[in-house]
Amino acid sequence: MSGGEGKVVCVTGASGFIASWLVKLLLQHDYTVKATVRDPNDPKKTQHLLSLDGAKERLHLFKADLLEEGSFDSVVDGCDGVFHTASPVATDVVNPQAELIDPALKGTINVLRSCAKFPSVKRVVVTSSMAAVVFTGKPLTSEVLIDESWFSDPVSCKESKRWYVLSKTLAEEAAWKFSKENGIDMVTINPAWVIGPLIQPTLNLSAELVLNLINGAQTFPNRSYRLVDVRDVANAHIQAYEIPEASGRYCLVERDLHYSETVKILRKLYPELPLPEKCADDKPYAPSFQVSQEKAKSLGIHFTPLEVSLKDTVESLKEKNFVSL
Repeated sequence: MSGGEGKVVCVTGASGFIASWLVKLLLQHDYTVKATVRDPNDPKKTQHLLSLDGAKERLHLFKADLLEEGSFDSVVDGCDGVFHTASPVATDVVNPQAELIDPALKGTINVLRSCAKFPSVKRVVVTSSMAAVVFTGKPLTSEVLIDESWFSDPVSCKESKRWYVLSKTLAEEAAWKFSKENGIDMVTINPAWVIGPLIQPTLNLSAELVLNLINGAQTFPNRSYRLVDVRDVANAHIQAYEIPEASGRYCLVERDLHYSETVKILRKLYPELPLPEKCADDKPYAPSFQVSQEKAKSLGIHFTPLEVSLKDTVESLKEKNFVSL
């Protein structure tokens, strides 16, 4: 990683799980960071950022609203690079349009619109998701190899009511269209479910997946899911910004595995924990599949083994008193 001395970058949604790590690494590498949060006066959203090494000298917090056009102008002005991570993550929503789709889609375009106004911005790195990659409507089997050329199908996402997936898919599609039309050099990072130690004091959805397994669950879900370490994801954002040849999309998945395999790993690491013994249903296990790591490795990413990420997640959940045992 080349040093960021003298460089100013913006991170949107800075209090989030990935963004907090991104801010931490940027400060470590001497960048000056202009970070946006919804409420700079809420210590739950800001205290963990303000206490990072280098924050006193080089971290500046700004209030910005994804749905407010021009809200990011003053933050982006004078920045060399912009990392757009802000986007709501939820699986349980009452009004998907207002809660997920509008903030993801309109928010991304509002940030890019601000970037287009300032020639100082050399590159924009957008945090997308594997959600915008894998749901093509085609059946997924263990023989399948997914790569960056895959795009989730909005129609099939809508029909299956996968609202979060739809929000990320529409936001990424719109981002590519807008950046091409406006000459913005944009790269997207498409991580899977992100686990690893938490910097922020609040529980995020992907850490909750692990917490549910170790907090006395009776069964585990019959599904496979893709996992990656938060530190690798934050590092990939910076590499995608710093490496001139970086372009297009980058899928980030350490492994795709069934919940039963996750439980096995956790049982080895923590034999004392009351982990679930059986699956939630009697159907055959959902297949896991392969995701290509080739392009991610071109950024110099060496994936943290899942066993390490899971251990660090559990230790972090214990440290922050989320584990009731």
